[in-house]
Amino acid sequence: MFTGIVEETGAVLELARSSAGARMVVAAREVLADLSTGGSIAVNGCCLTAVDFDERGFSADLSPETLDRTNLGALEAGSIVNLERPLLPTSRLSGHFVLGHVDGTGEVLGLDAVGDGNWWLSVRAPEDLLKFLVYKGSIAIDGISLTIASLDADVLGCAIIPHTYEVTTLRSLRVGTSVNLECDMLAKHVHRLLAAGSADGPSTGA
Repeated sequence: MFTGIVEETGAVLELARSSAGARMVVAAREVLADLSTGGSIAVNGCCLTAVDFDERGFSADLSPETLDRTNLGALEAGSIVNLERPLLPTSRLSGHFVLGHVDGTGEVLGLDAVGDGNWWLSVRAPEDLLKFLVYKGSIAIDGISLTIASLDADVLGCAIIPHTYEVTTLRSLRVGTSVNLECDMLAKHVHRLLAAGSADGPSTGA
């Protein structure tokens, strides 16, 4: 489990495809501090397992599901990615609960300066995720914990403060860029429970 507070950005060194997925090598520093083989690292918000690492970075395997559902397959050598280690039980939860299970990808429609180093990010979300999005709710975009500041049909808007812009990959986004989206897991659980309750019919409890 993660928080959506990016610890550092890393660079993709290699993305080697195979008949059953791919292997990614990422240059990193801070997230290597207490890493062990089999440990988890969120890469652009996608929870990956470090299968190998050394002083320059780590390697992780990408399954066909990961390649289909995230933007990782579109990366190439030199691409910059957001990195975060799993949450410790003793850590403060500065963002929100992020599982690293990407729900789908959205399309960047705009990243506009609004003054004093602040920015406004607009993203078109896929239709099947709209039911999980709420005004002032949380969303992880490329692994960054953000608040939905506006929601108009299938377009969500987020206010980006200078610090977030400077220390994440947001500064490299362009119109048309694909970004990973993970909806708030509480919204997904509530939707599932309500759907199950509706299917079961009204309760006849005492």
